[in-house]
Amino acid sequence: MLGLKFSTRPSRRLGAALLGCGLVALAGSGQAFAQTAVKFALDWKFEGPSAPYFVAIDKGFYKAEGLDVTVDTGPGSVAGIGRVAAGTYPLGFFDINSLVKFRDQNPDKAVKAVMMVYDRPPFAIVSLKSKGVAKPKDLEGKTLGAPAADGAFAQWKAFVAANKIDDSKVKIENVGFPVREPMLATGKVDAITGFSFSSHFNLLQQKGVKEEDVVTILMADHGLVLYGNAIMVNPEFAKANPKIVAGFVRATIKGVIETAKNPEEAIKSVMKRNETGDAAIELARLKMALRDNMVTPWVKANGVGGVDMDRLAKSLDQIGLTFDYTNRPKADDIFTSEFLPPASERKL
Repeated sequence: MLGLKFSTRPSRRLGAALLGCGLVALAGSGQAFAQTAVKFALDWKFEGPSAPYFVAIDKGFYKAEGLDVTVDTGPGSVAGIGRVAAGTYPLGFFDINSLVKFRDQNPDKAVKAVMMVYDRPPFAIVSLKSKGVAKPKDLEGKTLGAPAADGAFAQWKAFVAANKIDDSKVKIENVGFPVREPMLATGKVDAITGFSFSSHFNLLQQKGVKEEDVVTILMADHGLVLYGNAIMVNPEFAKANPKIVAGFVRATIKGVIETAKNPEEAIKSVMKRNETGDAAIELARLKMALRDNMVTPWVKANGVGGVDMDRLAKSLDQIGLTFDYTNRPKADDIFTSEFLPPASERKL
């Protein structure tokens, strides 16, 4: 159980409520409380696209909301949803399409997305020119390396249906995240699934791979209307702490806007926490994510953080083409805008 520090005159009722919701500490004196510490889980490592959260820390956006946010790495954009559902992390950043399936299979665990980050998902098929995979149908007769817990691979059946791929002609090899790009570089697989900005640049770090040889097929360009990763919240936490959730979302949106304005400055916040990374690669990775996934025409027109509920409903239909629903959720079971600030505060 996560610990709490109280002021010299603690409120037992408040302490009990917060203890079950994943808050780490409260401290203060008299009538004023100090910052409330909140744990936040990423989907993956501290890479370029994670800049908005660290910018929000370094620029004091979370602090201004009374929050002391701790950001941890995660196990992938699918597996981490269970951490939020269990309350291990009150807030996390994971794949909204996998949340749809999670809610169908766990209708009693009402995890919801409260802020969209990847308006266009980075789900991709990545290959090399020498493999002859230039379009989706070219995967027939090939071996596809795909980690079972990969958010991109979770959309494979929908991608197959949208592009009329005969998947009986595609050999799927379950590979680990660390060996995915090396296996492609050494010819052990013909293509891999992954997030575009992760696999693309991870591949460039493999011996003998040049950027002009990398082929990236974005699933969003080939029939998928899906959204990508979003900020999700534990339902009990949200109910007990709506102001904290709203403050976290508001500060994170400011982090996205600041990152979009000046990615060269924003990447410094990532590199402070990733001493073994390559700053040039992480900056390029961030810029790709901003261009392709975060700062889309829809986001420019409507602001950061929201969704088009009609599009979200259509994405549930698309997931249903290849996933057998048992307790199909509705779009408003998956996403709520109640914690978003006004659109005027979300404009880029």
